[in-house]
Amino acid sequence: MTLTSAELTILGLVIEQPRHGYDLERIIDQRGIRQWTDIGFSSIYYVLAKLEKRGLVGSDAAAAGPTSRRVMHATATGREEARVAAAELLEHARPTGNPFLVALANLDLVGASYSDALRARLNEVDARLAAIRAAEQSQQPLPRAAREVFAYSLNQWEAERAWLIERTGEK
Repeated sequence: MTLTSAELTILGLVIEQPRHGYDLERIIDQRGIRQWTDIGFSSIYYVLAKLEKRGLVGSDAAAAGPTSRRVMHATATGREEARVAAAELLEHARPTGNPFLVALANLDLVGASYSDALRARLNEVDARLAAIRAAEQSQQPLPRAAREVFAYSLNQWEAERAWLIERTGEK
């Protein structure tokens, strides 16, 4: 069975620690996960239900009452499927859509405002870097997986920043 990005992300967070839907929402928000995958608040429960139906997560039915929050835990099958899916994503480079590359491919349409657009983007990249660093620092200590996501994201944004500085002459 193949896991979608949203399924693997939520399953991974449940593997990290048993969680209920609101806790998942809090962690997704704190770690900035929506910046790299599409998980809407309303889809968290939908994804959890799909994972439960497939036997990848479960809850303690005895503890779940009509007003209680169901804390989900990963099953052995869920842990194995997540391990396989994560390993495949790590091992194989896959192209991803990037709207910035679409804009560069149409650079002739932008004309003289290209430099201004790059300077504006540099300001946004600087703001994004500051926000990621602040989010990372506010959550210490982080699990290894979260540390790696932050490190990778920071490196990607730093690489883009260096490219923009090279093009704009800014510092």
